[in-house]
Amino acid sequence: MKRVAQLIDKAKAATGFDDFGDESFREGLQILTESADREARFTEMGAAAFDMQIVDLLACRLQVEDWYRRHPEIEEEEITAPLVGLGLPRTGSTALSHMLGEDPAARSIRGWEAMAPCPPPELTTQESDPRIARAEASMERRNRLFPRMKQMVPSTATSPTECQTFMGYDFKSQLFQAFAHVPNYVEWLNHKADLVPTYGYVKRVLKLLQWRCPPTRWRLKNPSHILFIDALAQVFPDARFWMTHRDVANVIPSVADLYCELSSAYSDRVDKAWLGAVTTDFCELGMRRMIAFRDAGHDDSFFDIQFAPFMKDPIPVIGQLYDWMGEDFTEEARARMLAWRANTPKDKHGSHTYDPAEFGIDIAALRTRFAFYSGRYGVN
Repeated sequence: MKRVAQLIDKAKAATGFDDFGDESFREGLQILTESADREARFTEMGAAAFDMQIVDLLACRLQVEDWYRRHPEIEEEEITAPLVGLGLPRTGSTALSHMLGEDPAARSIRGWEAMAPCPPPELTTQESDPRIARAEASMERRNRLFPRMKQMVPSTATSPTECQTFMGYDFKSQLFQAFAHVPNYVEWLNHKADLVPTYGYVKRVLKLLQWRCPPTRWRLKNPSHILFIDALAQVFPDARFWMTHRDVANVIPSVADLYCELSSAYSDRVDKAWLGAVTTDFCELGMRRMIAFRDAGHDDSFFDIQFAPFMKDPIPVIGQLYDWMGEDFTEEARARMLAWRANTPKDKHGSHTYDPAEFGIDIAALRTRFAFYSGRYGVN
């Protein structure tokens, strides 16, 4: 508890605030910190980076609460029928979310907003906000630290990003397992944690972001929602979903390799076998929960997208998605999406290669294990 108290005190000192709002974040923070201290095997730089990230997340939460304190009318904002992308990672969901983010009638979480949502953005200054330049500099540092990231997850300061960071304000997020060996935390997160307060806080941040910066037609994406779909639906009961599908042989080893790239910057004792196992486990658990959720009367809320036809020609697929939503797929949106695709060709920064065997993954066994999923959705 003393260790957590020190991190909390640093965040308070950095911001000058002391109100974190709801206390739901404390359990996850405690379990995460204990797991990292006992299991992560950080280098000195890794330990310092971990502490810095925790303090930054706490500080952002303090800032969010301060804005609500001074402007209680933010609470009156409504998040209506968000379109949420989910499914297994590495299934084309990033490309789709980026293209959907080109529609000027829609709203996404942009990279610079995820890094620093406060002060909340304003419509008139959103394209010249100084945080954009700071985010670009941060991404340049990331690319130097993780040289293969541009191949794995192309992104910019202004492109759409996931809500993992906002989930991190409640300390219940896959954000942490992506770069740290924290088995105890992962076990708690996947099997015991209550994510309802977490998604409640994500909604709280979304309200803040749209308060002075419309539009309010949200396009969100986060593959890890498959693990917590019941909690997500409880907080966003009118959400609609698109779900991308791809052969698990091209998915799970790629995710494990992504985690390895991130972890290697913070530890010189990366356990590749654990990365392969934990990735396989959460993908199976998440997909079984997702199928159970859809079978429980929610299947009509989903639009399914196969990886191969989308990557070959995404516009017809996106057009079908808009028809399904009952929204107008304007010529401006179409043109901007085509321009994004032309400027972001596949393998723009080189190809992403990996060896499944390095992570203890047997492809034939993997396909057998996930036959319940691939057979259900015609994935091959």
